[in-house]
Amino acid sequence: MAANSNDASAQLSTVVTYLEMTTQPSSPTPTRPALPIALMRAVDMPLSFYRYLYDTIGEDWLWYERRLLDDAALTRIVHDPDVEVYVLYVNGAPGGYGELNRRGGDAEVDLAYFGLLPECIGRGLGSYFLRWLVDQAWSYEPSRVTVNTCDLDHPRALRTYQSIGFVPFERETLVFDDPRQDGSFPNWQDHRI
Repeated sequence: MAANSNDASAQLSTVVTYLEMTTQPSSPTPTRPALPIALMRAVDMPLSFYRYLYDTIGEDWLWYERRLLDDAALTRIVHDPDVEVYVLYVNGAPGGYGELNRRGGDAEVDLAYFGLLPECIGRGLGSYFLRWLVDQAWSYEPSRVTVNTCDLDHPRALRTYQSIGFVPFERETLVFDDPRQDGSFPNWQDHRI
């Protein structure tokens, strides 16, 4: 059952921080983790694989927007030639993904999604993978690279983005229907909000 937008208990609020980077980082790239890893672009990836990554990584952080899209709408995004999905493999299994969106034109690359599977958090993979994605974004020579995060994301997300050179330029509070009300997040823990 969908959340009733008139019911305050079915509404959530989050503070979204928008960040930008206007020059490519000059700091050294973080050390490659001492694990067997591979980074690969997923070209024309099956939607079932994309949904697995999005749902599994986003489960703890209440990523919901792409869960609401039907296959046709999601295909238009994920298979767009100006959208690049990179998968981090750890010991041969998926460990995370990042999505670069260049659909806004050559002047800007947006890191639309970035995350690790729960089993890979805290293993020294995040900073390395994030920096790799930022370097990939700068290979297009944009005037800026952007990303956003909110207070429902990992508690270290904002600090991690800032540590590699992203700077906040806007904050806003968003109120939205609680996506847990329709059963999309059956395992989500209520105490996190």
